Amino acid sequence: MTPGLILQARRRTEDEAETVLPEAIQIGFTVSKKVGNAVKRNRARRRLRAVAEEVLTAGHARSGYDYVVIGRAVTVRRPYAELVKDFRTAVQRLEA
Repeated sequence: MTPGLILQARRRTEDEAETVLPEAIQIGFTVSKKVGNAVKRNRARRRLRAVAEEVLTAGHARSGYDYVVIGRAVTVRRPYAELVKDFRTAVQRLEA
């Protein structure tokens, strides 16, 4: 089954680390127009924010990293529990 999101991570450089607290986690969300109109894209972003907050506050994020979550067409209609599972799987893959 196709995951409901794509997760990318990048370690901050030393220059960037000076402007942000080292333990801070930065996360960005993006959803393309392929997902649908503005209402669907905003709904997908809201769902991704809720999932990220749930998973990353549980201690699954690395400090000193920036994350980008990319919504897909299935993000809007995928069950919330499956999105959480997709996000946890993506974080674990990045840690490996």
